[in-house]
Amino acid sequence: MEYTKYILDENDMPKKWYNILPDMPTPLEPPLNPATNEPIKPEELEPLFARELIKQEMSDKRYIDIPDEIKDIYKLWRPSPLYRASRLEKELGTPAKIYYKHEGVSPAGSHKPNTSIAQAYYNMKEGTERITTETGAGQWGSALSLACNYFDIECKVYMVQSSFYQKPYRKSLINLWGANVIPSPSNETQFGRKIQEDFPDTSGSLGIAISEAVEDAALNDNTKYALGSVLNHVMHHQTIIGLETQEQMKMAEDYPDVVIGCCGGGSNLAGIGLPFIKDKMDGKDLRVIGVEPSACPTLSAGEYRYDYGDTAKMTPLLKMHTLGYDFIPPAIHAGGLRYHGCSPIISQLVNEGLMEATNYHQIEVFKAGVTFARTEGFAPAPESSHAIKCAIDEAMKCRETGEEKTILFNLSGHGHFDMSSYDKYFNGELGNE
Repeated sequence: MEYTKYILDENDMPKKWYNILPDMPTPLEPPLNPATNEPIKPEELEPLFARELIKQEMSDKRYIDIPDEIKDIYKLWRPSPLYRASRLEKELGTPAKIYYKHEGVSPAGSHKPNTSIAQAYYNMKEGTERITTETGAGQWGSALSLACNYFDIECKVYMVQSSFYQKPYRKSLINLWGANVIPSPSNETQFGRKIQEDFPDTSGSLGIAISEAVEDAALNDNTKYALGSVLNHVMHHQTIIGLETQEQMKMAEDYPDVVIGCCGGGSNLAGIGLPFIKDKMDGKDLRVIGVEPSACPTLSAGEYRYDYGDTAKMTPLLKMHTLGYDFIPPAIHAGGLRYHGCSPIISQLVNEGLMEATNYHQIEVFKAGVTFARTEGFAPAPESSHAIKCAIDEAMKCRETGEEKTILFNLSGHGHFDMSSYDKYFNGELGNE
């Protein structure tokens, strides 16, 4: 019997996160102190991050225990379902089998709570009263607002200006869970005021919003900063996605030839991909693909070098693929993918040939999202539609060759707050950046 979805019991939810750092073919290059260009010391990160998160950032342990308090909240939506996209397969006329992991079932509607719950928990344990952060499309901001609500921490979100106005209900969701959200650049930080003065018509960027959130945290003793992607500990937390998926693929008596995730900072790609990269390093024959917007092709076209994570050059220097810390992408509707850099882990895996990268223009991505919605029923976020487009392309190659490959992608979030973007697509008002 073929199943539409594969669901793990709550008792089978992974009890540990996977840390790929001990398994990397070559050691990851360390972050550098921007003042000295020397490898940064753990204590130098303590003004911004909880000590346990710093420990995880630099951990050499292959697996990190998930505390019971975090697992209890995870159970609101985890384990998330794995679907067989049989209706999409039929529409495409492909012999390929397509599966997708559905992370849009979380309260915040995306994969982001996998790390926001963890980060808020560790900050609560260390007495943090307030957390600042940035958000692009609003998925991370809403996820951190949810997490801070559960652990009674004040939350301030600097939301990239273009998305703040494109996606007003993401802002409403952030407010619903008790956080304060403002458009970035803002007049509440020194750097925000400088950007407003120098670039009065800017649409904003994640780099600018990060700078504002970091400045805010650095100037307030009761405040820490939380990042929703890029950093190692975030990648670790997200691997619960791929660990669950491996067990669900066993339930389906199948295994992927291709694993696909959209990629901005790298968190959902890491989540679905890193456990399978471990399999690849252990001898499995598979491909892992990161999919980017052509308007911000960090892995596809960026340089692999040390660069700042923010526009104001306040963060540590990270060895990563980058388009330049001062790069401001067009205001595409996949706001969560508008980041100039990428996770050092993902960047190194791409550089060493263990992962691939591709990119698509906005119109073809929305077309793929519509095809998915009209077959599988779920409305995908524009970010997730990048992965859908790649999965469709891989399936169409199979139609041409007759190969019966198994394709797996991460549906990283739903598009319920992106309907205005879909309206623009149907009205022919979207640019094809």
